[in-house]
Amino acid sequence: MRILVVGAAGDIGQVVCDELGQRHDLIRAGRSSGDVQVDLADAASVAAMYAKIGPPDAVISTTGDVHFAPVSQQTAQTFLDSLQQKVIGQVNLVLAGLDVVADGGSFTLTSGILDRVPIPMGSAAAMANGALGGFVRGAAGEMPRGLRINVVSPGLLEVSVPRYGAWFPGHVPVASDRVAQAFVFSVEGTATGQVITVD
Repeated sequence: MRILVVGAAGDIGQVVCDELGQRHDLIRAGRSSGDVQVDLADAASVAAMYAKIGPPDAVISTTGDVHFAPVSQQTAQTFLDSLQQKVIGQVNLVLAGLDVVADGGSFTLTSGILDRVPIPMGSAAAMANGALGGFVRGAAGEMPRGLRINVVSPGLLEVSVPRYGAWFPGHVPVASDRVAQAFVFSVEGTATGQVITVD
């Protein structure tokens, strides 16, 4: 398969590419790196990326920033910014790809654990993750041409502990290879409308 991986340079993107790259042709995308650059928050940028690469068989998104702060210090704008970056950006990737991805292809988005297991300062992330799960469940039954859509919801990756571990008190990190296999399950399997958790 030709698989587009947006966010390929990130922690999750790298483990996904290491696994799927063993048997598929990968197109790596990022905001400032990869085979093609894209800003998911800009619908025109997403459309231009698809026009440049041609039809993929599967699309994976492992990206999306959110604003971490105590809820008392959040504002409507910081919540909107988090939704724009993590939710609407990935939704843009799906909407622009509905007429581009090959028949029977798939979209795999990425959310995270914080809508299930909260942490201090994580309310915006929890909101975004829950929204992605709702979008995938709602959109799955309306996907055209046999397309599938899922979202992977991993815990804190082992490789991410040095940078983010202090933000996740009491969380047991998940093995990178288990997270990679969740994306394999979505891309190479038949599931659709699923929130694939890796705890």
